[in-house]
Amino acid sequence: MESHGPRESPGGPWEGSSLPGAWPSSALGQAFSQILHQFAGQESRRGKARNAALEDLAALLEAKECDRLFEGSDASLRGMPEMLGQVVKALEKYAAPAEEPEGRGDRHPEVAEKAAAVALLFLKLLRKVEAAKNSLVCPAWKTSLRPLAGPIYVFAVTHSLEQPWTSQRSQEVAGQVLAVLLQVTDCGSVAGFLHGENEDEKGRFSAIMGFLKPDLNKDSWKNNPATKYVFSWTLQKVTRPWLSQHLERILPPSLLISDDYQTENKILGVHCLHHIVLNVPAADLLQYNRAQVVYHALFSHLHTREHLLIQAVLLCLLDLFPILEKALHWKGDGARPTTHCDEVLQLILTHMEPEHRLLLRRTYARTLPAFVKRLGILTVRHLKRLERVIIGYLEVYDGPEEEARLKILETLKLLLQYAWPRVSCRLVVLLKALLKLICDVARDSSLTPECVKSALLEEATDCLILLDHCSSGRVKDLLAKILHSCEDSQVGSCIRRVQQLSEGAPCDAT
Repeated sequence: MESHGPRESPGGPWEGSSLPGAWPSSALGQAFSQILHQFAGQESRRGKARNAALEDLAALLEAKECDRLFEGSDASLRGMPEMLGQVVKALEKYAAPAEEPEGRGDRHPEVAEKAAAVALLFLKLLRKVEAAKNSLVCPAWKTSLRPLAGPIYVFAVTHSLEQPWTSQRSQEVAGQVLAVLLQVTDCGSVAGFLHGENEDEKGRFSAIMGFLKPDLNKDSWKNNPATKYVFSWTLQKVTRPWLSQHLERILPPSLLISDDYQTENKILGVHCLHHIVLNVPAADLLQYNRAQVVYHALFSHLHTREHLLIQAVLLCLLDLFPILEKALHWKGDGARPTTHCDEVLQLILTHMEPEHRLLLRRTYARTLPAFVKRLGILTVRHLKRLERVIIGYLEVYDGPEEEARLKILETLKLLLQYAWPRVSCRLVVLLKALLKLICDVARDSSLTPECVKSALLEEATDCLILLDHCSSGRVKDLLAKILHSCEDSQVGSCIRRVQQLSEGAPCDAT
C-alpha cells in the first residue's frame, strides 16, 4: 500500500499530535487527535487519505487501550468525550451526501459505501460505550455518550431511510447503528430517545436540533440534501406535550423549507407545519402572531396547480382554522365577521369552477365537505358559487372510482342540512342536476364498478330526499309525474325510494 504522511509516525498511529490545547495528553488522546487532523487537513480531500484515516481509526478502536476510553476517573483521559465528539462529527460529515445538481435524482453509490464503512466504526464505538455501561468501574459513560449521541443519530437517520444516496447495505448497517444507540441509552423508541423516556429525563431533541441548526438556515440548508429529511423525520417523532418548548427552533426551518421553489420541498415543509399545528398548544401559536405567519405561508401555496401540494395545504389549514378563530370575538350585535375559512373557501371555489384537470378536481372536492362542516350555516355566504361548482362537477365523469362526484354529493347533503332555508329557490336547478346524474349512472356502460354506481345512486337519492324536506314535499310531487313515464328500473327505484322516505318527514337543520 502506498504510504500516507500522517501514518508514518514511528511510534504508530497514536504518536505525534498536531492539535493543541484542551485535548487529552495521553497516547490515546494523541492518536484520536491525529486522526481528527487527517480528516481536517488538506490531505483529507484525497480519497486515499480519508480511507487511511478510517483504517487507522478502525485499528485504534480494536486496540486494547480503547477499553479505557470511558473511564472518567483517569486524569489522562480528561477531555476525551469532547475529542470523540469531534471525531464522530467528522465521520458524520464525511459520510453525508453532497449537494446534487438541480433536477438530478441519480444514485450515489460512493456515498453508500462511505456510510457503510462509517457505520461499522460507530457500531464498534457504541459497543465500547455499552461495555463501559455494564462495567462497575466506568460510571462516567453517560457523560461520555452525550457529545456522541447527536451526530450518530443524525448519521443513522440519514442513511437508514431509502434515499438516492443509500443502498440496501448502508440502510441495514445504519439501522443497526440506530438500534444499538437506542439500546445503549435505554430508550424503547426513537420518540423516547428524543423527548426522554420519563418526566425526569430531558431527552436529546434540543441537542439534535442544535446540531442541525447550522445546516438549516437559508444559505446552507441545501448543501446537504439529507438535512431536510432528517429534520422532518425527527420532528414527526416528537408530539404533545414535548414539542411546544422547542417551537422557536422548529418553526423557522419548517417555514424555510415550505417556501422553496421545488414542489417536493414545499410539501415536506407543509407537512412539518401541519405537525406543529397539531402538536403545539393554540396559545403558543397565537403568541407573537405565529399562527398568522403560518396561515399566510400556507395561503400563498393555494395559487399553485400541484395537486399533492394543494392537498397538504388544505388539510393543514383545516386544522389551523380553529386556532385562528380563537382570536376572533363576535359580540352578537351585527353580522359575523368573515373568517380565514371564508377566505380560503372563496379562493378554492374560484379555482374549482374552471378547473379541468381530474387530479386537481378530486383534490378540491375531497376537502370541500370539511369546509362546509366548518362554516355551517355561514356557508350561505358562498351559496351561489357553491351551486355552480356542484352542478358543474356532477355533470362530469370522474373515472372508475368517481371520487370527485361522490365528494360533491356529500357536500350537497351537508349544504342541504345547514343552509336549507335558502335552498327552496334553487329547487329546480338542483333537481335537474340530480336526476341527470341518476340517469347517466343508470345508463353507464363503462368500467365503473357496480359498487361505485350503487354508491352514486344512493348518495343522489339521499340528496333528493333532503331536497324534498327542504321544499315541503314539492320534489315528491314533481317526481310522481316522472315515475309513470320512467322506463329504467334503477331510476324508477330511486324515485320510489324518495317517495317512500319523504312521507311525513319534517324539514329541519341539523
